[in-house]
Amino acid sequence: MSAIWKRSFDLPALNALGEQSLVAHLGIVFTVIGEDYLEATMPVDARTHQPFGLLHGGASVVLAESMGSMAGYMAVEEGSSVVGVEVNASHLRAVSAGTVRGICRPLHLGRRSQSWQIEIRNGRDQLCCSARLSVAVMSS
Repeated sequence: MSAIWKRSFDLPALNALGEQSLVAHLGIVFTVIGEDYLEATMPVDARTHQPFGLLHGGASVVLAESMGSMAGYMAVEEGSSVVGVEVNASHLRAVSAGTVRGICRPLHLGRRSQSWQIEIRNGRDQLCCSARLSVAVMSS
């Protein structure tokens, strides 16, 4: 286990947590659990398009918040959980098809709060969205 992850998950277990939720509905799949980062992909298709055929900004925010929340949960001790308190996103480049990849890294890992930076990149590895999620750490 890495220095930041307090809970041990493999990719099948991590993806199973998203079943029967918005995560699965949008086709979000966690693909990499790194030493200090998490990666996931999301298709750019009818599920994630806005009416003009581009990736919906809200879908990008769902990807970012899903990744930051899952990373936050993995980074707290058993008996604790996290809840999102703020998310912001800057949409930098349009995407109309293919798959986007999110990379989530911690900015701050405190006892009561965490901040996560999420970069969403297109198939050519160009930055499309930069997001930040703040979560509160809750004890049971």
